[in-house]
Amino acid sequence: MSVLIVGAGPSGARLAIQLARAGAEVTLVDRLADPHRHAYSSGALPLEAVRRLGLPDDAIAATWQGWQLHDPSGLVHQWWSSGDLGVVLDFGRLRSWLWEEARRHGVELIQGCRATLSTLTADQASVRLQTRDGRSSLRSPRWLIDATGARRDLLQQAGLSPNPEDPLLQGIGVEWLLQTDDRQAAAWRDRISFFLGTAWIPHGYGWIFPMQGQRLKVGVCHLPPEDRPSPGSLAGPLQRLIQRCGLSACPVLDRHGGPVSSSIARSEPLVAGALLAVGDAASSANLLGGEGIRHAMDSADQLAELLIAEGMSGDSTAIAFRYQEQLKAQRSWRWLVSGRLARRTWWGLDNPRADRRLERLINGLSATAEAPALSELLFNYNFERYGLRLLPYLL
Repeated sequence: MSVLIVGAGPSGARLAIQLARAGAEVTLVDRLADPHRHAYSSGALPLEAVRRLGLPDDAIAATWQGWQLHDPSGLVHQWWSSGDLGVVLDFGRLRSWLWEEARRHGVELIQGCRATLSTLTADQASVRLQTRDGRSSLRSPRWLIDATGARRDLLQQAGLSPNPEDPLLQGIGVEWLLQTDDRQAAAWRDRISFFLGTAWIPHGYGWIFPMQGQRLKVGVCHLPPEDRPSPGSLAGPLQRLIQRCGLSACPVLDRHGGPVSSSIARSEPLVAGALLAVGDAASSANLLGGEGIRHAMDSADQLAELLIAEGMSGDSTAIAFRYQEQLKAQRSWRWLVSGRLARRTWWGLDNPRADRRLERLINGLSATAEAPALSELLFNYNFERYGLRLLPYLL
């Protein structure tokens, strides 16, 4: 049974590996020729996810023990644990490892390649592959997988549109990799730092994450309401954040960025005949904290399990129904509340009143929460103990 996966990020490469292990004939294509290029992902994960997903030590750039929030007034709030709470991934190394694992399991990996949908039926797809050297070929897999992330290339080519009752929260992010020295890195080491408030960036947030070799990931994400499109460039807000943090003199080693999008209820159509979406293309990213990697890889495991269970040659309609039912079952109240918090927070964060509301929430967390509890809130969406403080954001 042949499967063509377009997009070799965490979800696409993970799915390719799982299906190849089960005996499928898998082709994995990516528009990038180098796995280390365009490594846009802040990549903070809890330790549990690193162990569960079997990620290699080589992909870990740093560990962290604390949370650090810079509120709208510029005050710094910290929560610390006695041990490691999570890691920051080197996304380029993670992608390189995934590509090597895919090859090792017999996946045909084509780098520097673009895919264009030609025809699509319930039992097959025809896709034109175009490599950078000008070579072109037509592939006709039984299953075609859109793993192109927020771009949703194949879904758009197939004419699938978001559900108007569950629209996409869309935005853009940009991240720079800075080289610092030991003195400059001291204020950001062993913690992940977020910047919240209109003085930092309206309709969004900023971050600084530690990396190996005294390097820092510094980024901003802008998630405006539907009637306020993202600006053409976030270089200005990012440079202001860097300047306020005293890092303007640090050399910039890399610049990267891209779109981010996800729906709250994941109710958009993700299946069309032989075409299935996975990972960020299937709204697996959680936009409350911009986290996508572990959810994308979990999405790949779930789709692989479904296709393997159906023998990878089952009826398209039946598999599509089961896939949508599977996604519906994952829409727990925690996930829905998290999405609503993201929409309420980022869409409304453009005025002093929103800043004051956010400050009250952060002050409440400072007074009662500890670092592990904050991780439970932001990674596992454990909202119960904070219900009354979060209620204003949900009304």
